[in-house]
Amino acid sequence: MKILAITNQKGGVGKTTTCVNLAASLASLGKRVLLIDLDPQGNASTGSGIDKAHLKLSIYHVLIGEQSLQEVVVKSEKGGFDLAPSNRELAGAEVELVNELARENRLKAAIANLGDAYDMVLLDCPPALNLVTVNALTAANAVMIPMQCEYYALEGLSDLVNTIKKVRAHLNPTLEIEGLLRTLFDSRNMLAQQVSAQLISHFGNKVYKTIIPRNIRLAEAPSHGVPVLYYDKASKGAIAYLDLAQEIVDKQNISKENKHG
Repeated sequence: MKILAITNQKGGVGKTTTCVNLAASLASLGKRVLLIDLDPQGNASTGSGIDKAHLKLSIYHVLIGEQSLQEVVVKSEKGGFDLAPSNRELAGAEVELVNELARENRLKAAIANLGDAYDMVLLDCPPALNLVTVNALTAANAVMIPMQCEYYALEGLSDLVNTIKKVRAHLNPTLEIEGLLRTLFDSRNMLAQQVSAQLISHFGNKVYKTIIPRNIRLAEAPSHGVPVLYYDKASKGAIAYLDLAQEIVDKQNISKENKHG
């Protein structure tokens, strides 16, 4: 089971958009997908067609140890994947976990209890380097960093890379950066082109080949509570996320072959 944390402490980089649309695209390729919404804003839950205002159980109850992950999972009928939803209650988990033992391992333990029910678990992290994010990085075996190709993007990236190094040193020695995803990309913008080139020269094949463009359909889909794939399948945004899903699956197959080969 691959556990992919999708994180960037900078907001507005298309992180939740990526989580919801990648989950739907992977599911459309026949993968069994669980999306865990770890952001108190609950946008991934809303974008998956779940009414976060009337949730009885959420990921908050898993992190504070009241429920198992299986008990809070709901089906995103509109996306074809499973979802552990979130709402504002999650903001309280931070305070409640401060004095708990092994608090960084709560999510890891909860996911371990799933066995091999899923091929892929996606973790939508909050836009902050807090205890919930550390739980996600401790549980994950790989990290995807969505980022906009703009002037301040590289600055924030170095903070995140340092956090990942610390988590690797103290909590999760196998954690890898799987890739950097260029989002909200406008190919007519010279600065975007330059930052993109810088990313490739710094990170090489850690930069996903797929680029997610700025796309009005991607922006509209969440207000309808559906992934863009089921809102406008022919849109550039939908095609880009299907390409990304395929790229991730191909990468996984290659690494499996290398292990067995």
